[in-house]
Parts: sequence; C-alpha cells; structure tokens
Amino acid sequence: MELVIFDLDGTLLNTLDDLADAANFTLESMGFPTHSTDAYRYFVGNGIPKLIERCLPENERSEENQKYALEVFNKRYSEHCTDKTRPYGGITEVLDRLSESGVKIAVASNKADSFTQSLVKRYFGERFDLIRGSRPGVPRKPSPEIVYGIMSELGAGKSETTFVGDSSVDITTAANAGVGHIGCLWGFRTKEELVSAGAVNIAETPEQIMNFIVKEQIV
Repeated sequence: MELVIFDLDGTLLNTLDDLADAANFTLESMGFPTHSTDAYRYFVGNGIPKLIERCLPENERSEENQKYALEVFNKRYSEHCTDKTRPYGGITEVLDRLSESGVKIAVASNKADSFTQSLVKRYFGERFDLIRGSRPGVPRKPSPEIVYGIMSELGAGKSETTFVGDSSVDITTAANAGVGHIGCLWGFRTKEELVSAGAVNIAETPEQIMNFIVKEQIV
C-alpha cells in the first residue's frame, strides 16, 4: 500500500458538536427550531451547503434562506470550529505509524477547503502529504474526482490506494474510484450503513487500520 486517503469529519476529527452548535446558532438567528446534536450525524457528510439544506425546516428551504443561512453558519463556524473538536483517540499514532512505514497519507473531505486545511493543520501539523477539501469545479464525494486528483499528485495507482471513512458516502467514493476501503465505526454513522453501502473492511478502532494495511487485506 502506497497511499491512504482519510475522510475528515467522523474519521480523523470529532467535529460533530461544533458543527451542530454553529448550525443551531444559525437556525436560532432565523427564528427556526433547532435539532439535537445527535441528529446532525445524518445532516453532515455531503458538504456544508447540504448540511444547511437538511437542517432548515422543509418548507423554509428557499434559495434565499439557504444562502443567508450559509453565510451565518460560515461566520459562526469559522469563529468556533475548534471549541469542542478533537482528534479521535489513537488516530494520530496511526498516522505516524503509516508515515514511518513509508505510506503516504492524505485527506479528502466534502468540508470547504479553507476549513479542511486549517483544521487538519491545527490538529495534525504537517503530517499529511496532501490535504483537499471541497473546491469550486471539483465535484464532491461520492464523485471519485477528489480521489483521482490526490492519487495523481502523489503518484499512486488504484491498486496501491485505500480510502478510510465513516459513512456510506466514503464507501461509495472508494467504489467509484476503484480503490480499497476501510469503514470506521468510531465516527458519525453505523455499521449497518457501512455494510449496506458495500463495506467489507471495517475497523472498530483506529489501531485496526494498521491490521488491514500491514497484512494487505484490503479488498
């Protein structure tokens, strides 16, 4: 294995509380009902614009409301995105072990690229060989384009690449890109969701990622 690409939210970082707080602040400012933090597990995963659409009341999802809510959310989240966010236990050690083994590591997220870059560098320093968030002109996951771009920049082929993530979006992304996958059970979604999306390689803890990589049991 030459390259392991990680999803960000729910895989490397537990960002759920800060995302929920910023979204609920936005809803309150617009006079709309808020949601439980747990509900946001199913609102996130497809980028912030989709998060905004999902959390707004169904009858209040006009283009104007979504645009305004996105502006409020982005400002609030930029000021508070590190209040409660933390790396998952053991994930930093796994990143170091991969790098020490000569494996390149990268991030591919549907979160806006500016947020992705700042959060990854804040919590993981310069560990990653490449960091890519959502950018204009590049389709979001589960499109394989972000994966293809990373593979091209880092010189890795499909058979040498594995995608690690916690949701059906990530498993589908890996399938669409023709690369291996590892589903994560410590993130925002359930094992049932991962299996339904086609996940075969499932890690219950970050440490188990190494078992798949070292033993080359990726399918």
